[in-house]
Amino acid sequence: MTTVVYTDGACSGNPGPGGWAWAVSEAHFASGAADHTTNQRMEINAAYQAVLALEGPLEVVSDSTYVVNCFRDGWWKGWHKRGWKNSQKKPVANRDLWEPFIDLVNERGDVKFRWVKGHSGDPMNDLVDELAVAAGRDQMGQSKRPG
Repeated sequence: MTTVVYTDGACSGNPGPGGWAWAVSEAHFASGAADHTTNQRMEINAAYQAVLALEGPLEVVSDSTYVVNCFRDGWWKGWHKRGWKNSQKKPVANRDLWEPFIDLVNERGDVKFRWVKGHSGDPMNDLVDELAVAAGRDQMGQSKRPG
């Protein structure tokens, strides 16, 4: 059975204080914070932390096309081929986060990605948005596990 996990990142200012979150349900989630970061870094970190924390087949649902397209459209393959350069021949932004994340997803082989429109009334996307915003605002993460 595939676990569906929603992820989101938030930042107040860009850069500024930020937060990330993932949730399987209202009873199973985690969030964290960084004091000086960007929205993109928090989006990547949210998905990475979910893949680190959850075992078995996984579907990561994110409102970040940056995260989803990296895997769904294989952007990372071009980055590898070009020596960590993007299509404009510039260094890939956030490589320090992308590299271990891409390695982990490839090692697992059981992670898929799906995009969801942000702020569109999807209850789980709204939940992870609230958790990420709170983590960034309070500079403190939280977690909750069933059982």
